Amino acid sequence: MYRLCIFLLLFGIWIIFSGQFDGFHITLGILSTAFITAISSNFFFENRSHGVANRLHQIIRIPWYLVWMLYQIWLSNIHILRLALSPIGMPEVEPKLVRIKTNLKTDFGRWMLANSITLTPGTITIDIKDDELLIHSISNLTTEGVEGDDMERKIAAIFERETTN
Repeated sequence: MYRLCIFLLLFGIWIIFSGQFDGFHITLGILSTAFITAISSNFFFENRSHGVANRLHQIIRIPWYLVWMLYQIWLSNIHILRLALSPIGMPEVEPKLVRIKTNLKTDFGRWMLANSITLTPGTITIDIKDDELLIHSISNLTTEGVEGDDMERKIAAIFERETTN
């Protein structure tokens, strides 16, 4: 039943984004979503013991996180633009590697954190080992943003709530 739900979710996304309803595209969509479901369904919703209430909580909280994340990306873009265009901005450029420990317990949570960091201009996640992320940061401001735990707390609030069945 779980894999069927993942398949239907992915196939629905396929249909929406393809916009093609002929036999060839529908067949291609079925085959590709079946393949993706087969190889990655364990990645989605790793803990299947969560009830419907928790899944609804996640579905509702993700758009708010994405809005917050877009705002952070916008702020970081402004910072990087200022560094690039300002003749006095060059002294602020201090690239460094930073290791941070995360309290996120699921692989999906860590993946989400690593990708969120990488999407933010001026930072990139280089490696993830257990609960530690290695991140390249271009300036002190971006380093402070990485070392702050706002992003981690927001991801934990979505994906690592206590189970309420």
